[in-house]
Amino acid sequence: MNFTTKSLMLIFKILEKINTFILRIGRQLAWIAILLMVIVIILQVFFRYVLNNALPWPDEVARFLMLWMTGFIAPSAYRWGGFVSIDMLERFLPKILSNILVFIILIISFTVLLIGFEMGLKHINAGWIFSSSSIKIPFSMIGGKTEAMKLAWMYMSLPVGIFLLILVNIELVLRTILSLFNSQIKLPLDKDREELEA
Repeated sequence: MNFTTKSLMLIFKILEKINTFILRIGRQLAWIAILLMVIVIILQVFFRYVLNNALPWPDEVARFLMLWMTGFIAPSAYRWGGFVSIDMLERFLPKILSNILVFIILIISFTVLLIGFEMGLKHINAGWIFSSSSIKIPFSMIGGKTEAMKLAWMYMSLPVGIFLLILVNIELVLRTILSLFNSQIKLPLDKDREELEA
């Protein structure tokens, strides 16, 4: 391996380990968010249809949890190839052309993700102006007063999720470049995915 390949390989391995660690935490937070979302929805169904007294906050809390769950789990799905894709052309082409096509698609994806990240940050800024209509934070328990939650906390799920997608995208770009330099190179795979598929 030449110096460039060794350098890229080092950067790839570091980023791969960072992504593995962060995405592992993200998956744990995602299933906790789903669990809480299900509990909140069941609670709303019980109050609405059994007690005939619908609560004002479960719908918005469930939406809050769903957005954060998506932000936490989407990067793992992206890394594992879990998004819907049409890969007929990629499979039909010779290996080197297939890698070039994947590289181009990843660069386009990277550009879109950067634009999305910028838009997400702007959305958060607007979220500090507006408050939730039903989610109240009881600061009265610690001597303050009850306040409506700022929508920015909900909107924050977008740039967080996109930032993690960007990290995964960079890893995939490096993986593709290394495969272009040396088609025989052995790159580490996500052990978490292998365990899930076993």
